[in-house]
Amino acid sequence: MMIEILGARMLAPFFGASHFVWTAQIALTLAALAAGYYAGGLWADRTARLDGFFILMAAAAAWLCLTVWLTAPLAFWALRFPMAVGSFLTSALLFFFPLAVLAMTTPRLLRIVTVRLEGVGGNAGRLTALGTIGSFVGTGIIGYVMVPWVPNSVSMVITAGIVALPPILFCFMGRGRRPQSAIAVGLFVAGACLIGAATANSKPILTSRWQTLFQTESFFGRLQVLQDTENTRRLLLNDLLIQNTYDPQEKKSISLFTYMLHGLARAYHADIQDVLCIGLGVGIVPMQFAGEGARVDVVEINPAVVPIARQYFDCDPSRFRLQIDDARHYLNRVQGQYDVVILDAFLGDAPPSHLMTREALAAMRRVLRPNGVLVVNSFGELPPLGDFFRDSLGKTLENVFAQVRLHATGNGNLFFVASCQPSSMSGWRPASESIHPYCQDQVEEAFGSERSYYADKGIVLSDDFNPVEFYDARSREDLRRRLVLGSL
Repeated sequence: MMIEILGARMLAPFFGASHFVWTAQIALTLAALAAGYYAGGLWADRTARLDGFFILMAAAAAWLCLTVWLTAPLAFWALRFPMAVGSFLTSALLFFFPLAVLAMTTPRLLRIVTVRLEGVGGNAGRLTALGTIGSFVGTGIIGYVMVPWVPNSVSMVITAGIVALPPILFCFMGRGRRPQSAIAVGLFVAGACLIGAATANSKPILTSRWQTLFQTESFFGRLQVLQDTENTRRLLLNDLLIQNTYDPQEKKSISLFTYMLHGLARAYHADIQDVLCIGLGVGIVPMQFAGEGARVDVVEINPAVVPIARQYFDCDPSRFRLQIDDARHYLNRVQGQYDVVILDAFLGDAPPSHLMTREALAAMRRVLRPNGVLVVNSFGELPPLGDFFRDSLGKTLENVFAQVRLHATGNGNLFFVASCQPSSMSGWRPASESIHPYCQDQVEEAFGSERSYYADKGIVLSDDFNPVEFYDARSREDLRRRLVLGSL
């Protein structure tokens, strides 16, 4: 389980954390376990000697160390394939061998502890229970201790060290073993661990113009702050995907969506007093509303972004009320009424699908005042190209709200504006001096043109049926390739 979870997190920067990646990782794990159980059973019937098995375990430990170095080149190679295929291929090349070797442990141990046929059932049950308890403990250690505090690469090296411990103890403490074999295995594992440790703290391959100001692991991926040494551009990356861009000298965003989320809310609602922002980002949009005197609540699921926003993006969390929570959980218990809800929650390359269903949008509608407005930041293609997510999100919004509008420029961002009652767009526009020069043309274009979507080609997304990730996989693959390769 430790390898399965770590493997998925190591693949996330390249393939995301969608159901494709988890399906590939779980399917690969099950296939490796089946192969290991079968091969281990055959081997156990042929011989009771453990020399060869422990050498194989040492090789598996060494291979786990090497995955720290191999993940990036294999994943970049596999990006040429569809996401489902590429993630499975990468997972298989990286983790099939060590997982299969570990699966051989159960039949080997069963052969050792079984001395008579009458006790084989109890022995099998005890070994299975012990292995399950070990998986439970390992999952807890990875999920609650190592993930938030230790880099994935270091965690994998530590896991490899745990796998290497039994063969090392066997070789150095077993009676009658030749010291040459023990030294060979020990050096083999030690060398692999050194390779893994040497690459564990290495930074992603970036062009020389980028300086890493900060990086950390979080519950939701690796967060990095990069500074462009050739100009004042500063980036926040989540698993290599650009989440926001900022000019620390101008103290302005360089990302279109920050101007559109605030500006569209102002354009469709004349008097904004209370705002709910779902997703902090680096705090630019909440700070805009707070600077105008609005009362702002922010719901953010990842606590690790808060100190980053404060230190590197001039965010002042004291200007608004911050809740560290999942948005669905917050919406189900909040009783407040808002003039505007801003939905800008992203996990890598896409909004979390559970926030785009009819039930989730109805919960947002419930906390809005009768003349309230919901502004949604999403990704997709513009007509005449088909886009399942765009059309389905539009149709789902229509199922909940009285009026739905779409604004976009063609850069990939789609901005839906859903109103509780029919309303027209006012003439309000952000002052040109408040917009970074890099974004001015895009902001003017997005404000000045309303786009179409094809609701009849989409479906109403619900908690019970929400196949967005499956049907929209192609566009998400293309977007992830552009974002990942564009951040290097």
